[in-house]
Amino acid sequence: MQQSNTYIILFSIGLTVVIGGLLSITSVALKPLQDKQVELDTKKSILSAVMDISHIQDPNEILEVYSQRVKSYVIDYEGNVVEKDAKGNDLVAEKVNVSKNSKRPKEERFYPVFQTMDGDSPDAYIFPMYGQGLWDWIAGFIALDKDLNTIRGMSFSHKSETPGLGARIADAEIQQRYVGKKIYDGGNLVSVEMIKGEKGEPLDDHHIDGMSGATMTGKGVNAMMLKYLDAYKNFIKKAKAGGKVTAL
Repeated sequence: MQQSNTYIILFSIGLTVVIGGLLSITSVALKPLQDKQVELDTKKSILSAVMDISHIQDPNEILEVYSQRVKSYVIDYEGNVVEKDAKGNDLVAEKVNVSKNSKRPKEERFYPVFQTMDGDSPDAYIFPMYGQGLWDWIAGFIALDKDLNTIRGMSFSHKSETPGLGARIADAEIQQRYVGKKIYDGGNLVSVEMIKGEKGEPLDDHHIDGMSGATMTGKGVNAMMLKYLDAYKNFIKKAKAGGKVTAL
């Protein structure tokens, strides 16, 4: 039997409402699990920048290691610790959206700081970074030794860099190249630059070997690192002058 146009329209509307409702319920039900996974991924990336956690498979163990080893807080562009935003909401370093924050003028951003601790003193400082690769966003964490100059480790991620080329920034072998390099040359912040091409030759304290066929990704990484290290420069200066900076 042929149905009227009115019936078809009403049926379509009803079906849309039902499906939309189911999707909404599913989204609400899954949100705690999604939030937990985001928390785990963030904390894994932070820890990976400063220690090898590849042998830890249990998510709860990773979270336990994080809670025992890492302190965190939020600073402003001037390097001062800030506890609340303009609306009076508490600022939590792990919940600062670095991607969203990157769209604001650098003087208005909130900057998370993560510290691994050796007793009551910082053992390393970890800063998040966010930038643009060849195809889409790239991001990472840079861990500095307690001298706030020597790189302890790196942890990079990306959305859609080319497999086997730019996507190699997520490989441990590429990240290891940064270890021991220096971000300051005397009193000048110079960061560490990935050179063009993969030459396999020894380089100075401020350069690492590049990735063959991934020049644009390398340039994106270089720009991202310099941009964010410059943003943390005032904090680094104050931390060095004060001897140590600890979480509030």
